[in-house]
Amino acid sequence: MQLIDPSHPAYRNAWVRALIVAVCLGWAVLEFFGGDPFWGVLSGAAGVYAFYMLFWTFKPQQPAEEKPAATEHAEEDKDPE
Repeated sequence: MQLIDPSHPAYRNAWVRALIVAVCLGWAVLEFFGGDPFWGVLSGAAGVYAFYMLFWTFKPQQPAEEKPAATEHAEEDKDPE
C-alpha cells in the first residue's frame, strides 16, 4: 500500500518535499519533549516514511512537452485553386 505518490506534480519542487519531512520530524520532536512518546513514534515514523518516498526513491519526471495543437481548419483556409 502506497501512502505517498511521488509522481504527483505537487512533489516536483524539492522545498515542498523537504517541508513535509521537516514538519513530520519536527512534530515528533515536540511530542517527545511534551512527554507523549506514542505520538512521537507515530509522527517520527511518518517523517521517515515521507523521507524514504520523497527523497530516497523519488525519480523526477520530465515535464511533458506540449505539442502545438494541429488546427483542424488548416486545409479549409487554403485556396481551392
